[in-house]
Amino acid sequence: MPIKVLIVDDSALMRKLLTEIIGADPAFEVVGAAADPLIARDMIKATSPDVLTLDVEMPRMDGLTFLRNLMRLRPMPVVMVSSLTERGAEATLSALELGAIDFVAKPKLDLAHGFGALGDELLAKLKVAARARPVALVDHQAPRAGADHRPAPAARQLLRTTTDLVIAIGASTGGTEAIASVLSRLPPDAPGIVIAQHIPAEFSRRFAERLHGCSALTVREARDGDQVLIGHAYVAPGSHHLRIVRQGARYVCALGDDPPVNRHRPSVDVLFQSVAEHAGANAVGLLLTGMGADGAAELLAMRERGAPTIAQDQASSVVWGMPGEAVKRGAATHVVALDDVPARLMASARRPA
Repeated sequence: MPIKVLIVDDSALMRKLLTEIIGADPAFEVVGAAADPLIARDMIKATSPDVLTLDVEMPRMDGLTFLRNLMRLRPMPVVMVSSLTERGAEATLSALELGAIDFVAKPKLDLAHGFGALGDELLAKLKVAARARPVALVDHQAPRAGADHRPAPAARQLLRTTTDLVIAIGASTGGTEAIASVLSRLPPDAPGIVIAQHIPAEFSRRFAERLHGCSALTVREARDGDQVLIGHAYVAPGSHHLRIVRQGARYVCALGDDPPVNRHRPSVDVLFQSVAEHAGANAVGLLLTGMGADGAAELLAMRERGAPTIAQDQASSVVWGMPGEAVKRGAATHVVALDDVPARLMASARRPA
């Protein structure tokens, strides 16, 4: 049966374009197009769509308010389609935090022609979203553990030492919130962490800032030459590959604008390959939720070099593509639920004296 899609956008032109693009693929059936969330609410009841496309700025109720209500009362897969998703990283990350599966940015100019070029991306993300497992939003929105327990400046200075152990994390669809969940429950003296999340360049700095705010760690967008320090995490810029290299007793971040790998830059494969090569058994690899296979082969390379490796389990993954492929290849020494990842990471990071 075709995937039933409901389009929610206040622009008549956008509703027409989206209907044409999605309706041209026999894998989909457009069951309706709503001009605002209140109309959409009634259409959801009448049509029971499998997935929604949703704009942010709309009359009568903004998209984020509607998404919050939807994920609290009737969780379902949502792909954000909005001009704000490109220039407004805050709105996009808020939507993902509320439970949206993914997003596609409207073109800045020549809407009809530009959106045609993004059609394949939109259709691919709708197919992934339709298979995703959205969960009900907790209404109280309590702050994550660790958000109010950041180390005092004096204590942080004590952590600015070199480390011979590094944690490498890779993720894609659903990964922004999975990474936040993991980092928010790690101690301030956790080993240095390097992160490759599939995310556009416009959002990676803001994503790092959000992680910094919800974690006891110091989190920032990685810069070329950054030393990987205890209690710090480094997010790959959305426009560059992130690698680590060894300089004496230190690990250092190295950025590269070489071609995408597995269609991505940053690529998890690129990061994990460098960790396998330069850290070997002095590393821990973690592959979280995401579509595709990026990271699976090189997680196996890390395991073969003696590093403990962890894959998120299917039940807790938004999309069990990347971690599922790693499990299929025998790349994971541990397969655990997201809630159990922080404890497993720290246990794997301990080395006998």
